[in-house]
Amino acid sequence: MVQEIPSVSDEELARQAQSGFLEAFEELVCRYENRIHSFVGQFCRNPTDAREVTQDTFVKAYQNLEKFDSRRVFAAWLFTIARRKCIDHHRAAPRVADEPVPEMTDDADPAELIARREEGQNLWQLARRRLSENQFQALWLHYAEDMDVARIAQVLGKTRVHVKVMLFRARQLLGRELNSARTPTPSVPAAALSLARPAFVRPTSIPPAKRSPTN
Repeated sequence: MVQEIPSVSDEELARQAQSGFLEAFEELVCRYENRIHSFVGQFCRNPTDAREVTQDTFVKAYQNLEKFDSRRVFAAWLFTIARRKCIDHHRAAPRVADEPVPEMTDDADPAELIARREEGQNLWQLARRRLSENQFQALWLHYAEDMDVARIAQVLGKTRVHVKVMLFRARQLLGRELNSARTPTPSVPAAALSLARPAFVRPTSIPPAKRSPTN
C-alpha cells in the first residue's frame, strides 16, 4: 500500500508510482495541479487552453515516469515538462495577425496597475507585460514556486549564471517600471523588487478538470 500520504516526499511518491501504485501518482496530481495550472495559465490564450496544457503535462509525466530519476527534484522535472508543453501548444496554435504570444488580458494602463501594486496578481500582470518569456518564467519559478537558481536552470535549460542574470535584469526592469509610473518619490528599495512574499502569494485559480493519466 501507499505510505501515509502527508508524510511522503514528492520523490518517494514518484518512486511508488514507478512501481505501479496509481494512488501515488494521483497524490502528485493533487499536490501540483493548481501550481502547474497557474504557471501555464500565464502563457495560454484562455482557460480552456490552460486546462488542456495542464492535463497534457500530467499525461506526459505519467507516460515518462520511468525516466524520472528519483535522486532529482520532482518539481523541477514536472515544471520542465509543463514548460515544454507550453512551447508545443504555442507552436501548434494559429497566430492572429502575426501577434506575439498573448499576454494576460488587462485593460488598465501600467500606471493604474502600479497604483494597485499591493495586490500580488496585478504586479504579476505587470511582470507578464514587461518581461520576456524566459525572464517571467525565471521570476515565477523563483518567487511563486520557491525554486533555487539550480532548479530554475534545469527547468529553463540555462546555466546558473544565465538564470542569475535574467533574475537581476527582470528586477531592474520592474524597478524602472515602478518608479517611472509613480510621482517623484525615493527609489523603490531592493526589498520591494524582490517580490515580497505577502504581495506575491501564489495566484489562486479554478482547479482544472481532472483527466485520468492513463487515458
